[in-house]
Amino acid sequence: MADLAYNESSLERGVHVGSAPVLSASVVNLRGNRVRMLLAALIAAGLLIVVAVVGRVVTPQAILVDFPHKNLAPSVAHLFGTDWMGRDMLMRTLSALSTSLFVGLGAASASSLIAFLLACVSALGGRVADTVVTWLIDLVMGLPHIVLLILISYALGKGFTGVVVGVALTHWPSLARVLRAEILQARERPSVAVARALGAGPLDIALRHMVPAILPQFLVGMVLLFPHAILHEASITFLGFGLSPDVPAIGVILSEAMGHLSAGMWWLALFPGLALVLAVALFDRMGSLLRRLVDARTVQE
Repeated sequence: MADLAYNESSLERGVHVGSAPVLSASVVNLRGNRVRMLLAALIAAGLLIVVAVVGRVVTPQAILVDFPHKNLAPSVAHLFGTDWMGRDMLMRTLSALSTSLFVGLGAASASSLIAFLLACVSALGGRVADTVVTWLIDLVMGLPHIVLLILISYALGKGFTGVVVGVALTHWPSLARVLRAEILQARERPSVAVARALGAGPLDIALRHMVPAILPQFLVGMVLLFPHAILHEASITFLGFGLSPDVPAIGVILSEAMGHLSAGMWWLALFPGLALVLAVALFDRMGSLLRRLVDARTVQE
């Protein structure tokens, strides 16, 4: 009777299989964990998409000049206040965040693709290719990051293209190292050895075995590149080497606000700065959740 009661209690807790208890079973529901993390990641992504779309829609209002209502503090009519030209700071902030998100999308996608291609060349191209790619990674990582980004952006005439290319060419080394290690690990798997023994070619092995193995790390790495791209775009724009001053951008807004803070117009820098921090935090949260989803060691936490 005692054994029967024990088995029934174990079954109710979901840690009993057949007639023997599973001592290593999770005390929480695995599928529920995945659903919750995936839902949180989708909510973060949805918020960012909404900001990007709304920012594009309100761009005409963001550049609308209204001198009779200049230098107004935050109020019900203007939640983020107005600047010295009467432009609504809420509209400018949304438009600026939208610009930063599109810059981050282009730069992170291009940088991730560069990292993926170089990782494949390094891991699958032989010793010489691996040496060259490793040397290139060390070279780029050894240079001052912000200086290299400014030089590339300035050489390309600054603006949207200069910023995107500059960020893309300076943010790939860390992801390339991770993907290279994943490919080298996947190359030693028994399934790859069996496919090679059965006569599968290098391209077939790469497409059927290598790419699926590193795809989760690639996607997570690309998402985690977004906050870096956004912050560096704002940084070099603030320094005058990024986007044009006539484009609503967080770096432009913060740079212009520096000349008016001493006059007590604190809202010009506070709200755009907080918006930038929140956008970066959302990207970081989304990347962390995706990384936990693809990692078997943390998916049950």
